Amino acid sequence: MSEPSRGNIIAADDTPSSLRFLADILKAEGYEVRSAINGELALRAALAMPPDLMLLDINMPNMNGFEVCRHLKEQDKTRNVPVIFVSAMSDTLEKLKGFELGAVDYVTKPYQRGELLARVRTHVELHRLRQRLEEMVEERTRSLRKSEMKLRSALFDSISAIAATVEIRDPYTAGHQRRVAQLATAIAHELGLPEQMIEGLNLASVVHDVGKIKIPAEILSKPSRLTELEFAMIKQHPQVGYEILKEVDFPWPIAHFVWQHHERLDGSGYPQGLKGDAIHFEARILAVADVIESMSSHRPYRASLGVEAALAEIDGNSGVLYDPDAVRVALKLIRKDGFQFKHHETFDHH
Repeated sequence: MSEPSRGNIIAADDTPSSLRFLADILKAEGYEVRSAINGELALRAALAMPPDLMLLDINMPNMNGFEVCRHLKEQDKTRNVPVIFVSAMSDTLEKLKGFELGAVDYVTKPYQRGELLARVRTHVELHRLRQRLEEMVEERTRSLRKSEMKLRSALFDSISAIAATVEIRDPYTAGHQRRVAQLATAIAHELGLPEQMIEGLNLASVVHDVGKIKIPAEILSKPSRLTELEFAMIKQHPQVGYEILKEVDFPWPIAHFVWQHHERLDGSGYPQGLKGDAIHFEARILAVADVIESMSSHRPYRASLGVEAALAEIDGNSGVLYDPDAVRVALKLIRKDGFQFKHHETFDHH
């Protein structure tokens, strides 16, 4: 069984005897060597199968060593291949030119066999180590992406389960959270928000009423108007939702979005009475979507008020209660673009 190669090297020199001598030295040390009698052949060989190192003579006809090096550094496949110039030219300016083109070393002819091999060994090992490091980084990145996908899938499944738990207790608003998520994410897309931001908004929308799990079912499904005391209990749900979600380490401040979805720009909302920019932008979008869906849907204590009544509410209070950008886009989506809520669909993890 043959020993593994110590590295793959391309050697280029237009003097056959020099090229043969160089190749013999390298082969004796266990390197695989491809010989090229001119620059064009050396470049073609490197592009066909990038080596671990290139040894280039400078003074070659048609395409000299400097030109070969420049072409190598212009190609993605060969950009990182280390180049050592092996030349009788010992002028400092020539050496500087070689280094400026991207060479890693310069050996002057006539060279000592031991010195040449030491430099070759160093640069081949460095190149292989860098390649291994790049492979490890790529492998780690792939692994992280795979792990992230699994985590996100589990996250969406958990969120969906929480949403379903709330809706089982409140059949009259079944699907409300998912429909709010549809409109909220549509508004966010229309506003050109980043996908990461939209993803967080989507998740928050799907569980924005999770706090209702602590409200007695008979209040949630009461067929007549709520008393002040009952409405006060309902108004606790954003705070309860925040308490439920705040310990979960989401990539977004989802608990805060849920906490703030009934806040209003002028400070008249609840539970904190926040104003303006103190309310997360995602929560402001969520608030608009929530009002539209709630007003246009049936409730135990009243029939649907209709989409137009909902749009009149947000339009008339744009900039006062509701974020004007979210309102503007919501009006466009529904009145001009024909947005409609989808019913009875499964939770779409966006």
